[in-house]
Amino acid sequence: MADVTDDALRLLAADAEDPAEVAIEGSLRPRSLDEYIGQREVKTNLGVLLQAARAREEAADHVLLYGPPGLGKTTLATIIARELGVNVRYTSGPAIERPGDLAAVLTSLDERDVLFIDEIHRLNHAVEEILYPAMEDFALDVMIGKGPSARSLRLTLKPFTVVGATTRAGRISSPLRDRFGATYRLDFYTERELTEIVERSAGILGVRIDSGAAVAIARRGRGTPRIVNRLLKRVRDHAEVHGDGHVTEQVAREAMRLLEIDDEGLDSTDRKLLAAIIQKFGSGPVGVAALAAVLSEEIETIEDVYEPFLLRLGFLDRTPQGRIATDAARGHLAALGYEIPPPRRGDSDILPLWEAAGPGAVDE
Repeated sequence: MADVTDDALRLLAADAEDPAEVAIEGSLRPRSLDEYIGQREVKTNLGVLLQAARAREEAADHVLLYGPPGLGKTTLATIIARELGVNVRYTSGPAIERPGDLAAVLTSLDERDVLFIDEIHRLNHAVEEILYPAMEDFALDVMIGKGPSARSLRLTLKPFTVVGATTRAGRISSPLRDRFGATYRLDFYTERELTEIVERSAGILGVRIDSGAAVAIARRGRGTPRIVNRLLKRVRDHAEVHGDGHVTEQVAREAMRLLEIDDEGLDSTDRKLLAAIIQKFGSGPVGVAALAAVLSEEIETIEDVYEPFLLRLGFLDRTPQGRIATDAARGHLAALGYEIPPPRRGDSDILPLWEAAGPGAVDE
């Protein structure tokens, strides 16, 4: 049973990557804006930007993409390069440790190429200082020598486009953010869009799937294409091992049950988190540090991986006093057979975060 749970956790972690499945995931990614499903406003505005750049035969403005993991930021970077008819170079903030590393990447770019920097908020300050003139003036300032005899040499770079991606836009410094000509936020996908993605991916993988099964998978996808594609592959495996490969709604539901993913898309850790708040802390409020200690999880994992989905479902509230499990969460766990003690505080005693007053009201 532990193996099934671990698999479910991996499946529903939008920022997790399985090296064994990278090639398959790559084959499911759209290759043009026309194929890209969802993010309508981003697609429209990005299409105008790219069309104008092609018409002028210039490098496109630098683009910053931000939003939760698994929504298609890397895919969009690849599409931008394809639409412009140029090459794309992939790197990430943690991978560029020294200014020399960035200089080597920048000097290797051809004219109008795209440089994709994932987790751009994790660039260190010294590297950012090199990136500023590169993005603004297509120039690279290099220091030659040391001490009093040191001098600066400016190298001219070929025009290029930086596509930055981040899950934490607030951690990007203002000088770096200001150098992006276009900034787009990627939002979670609707169930209808995810259903369309499941059906498209099933066609690419050669999977026979009923519309009801596609909806069942989409509903548990946490609004994230990466997750629904993984779920589709696990359901396909189940259908091939326990049936004739045809994915019906019943087959999809049975596969989800074995993966311990419930009808709302919650996995075992989601339920453990809610159960801890409800059973150990009287439905809250409880500080995230105490919650992390009970679950043996990192605080950032709870804040970045689990809380966003529970907040969207309305199962969790953040208040100045801490996290609170809502009536909807108590009802959901009760329906699954969990023991639900009465809340230790009435809702009227707790101020929502946006109504909090006073400088001392801070979330633990």
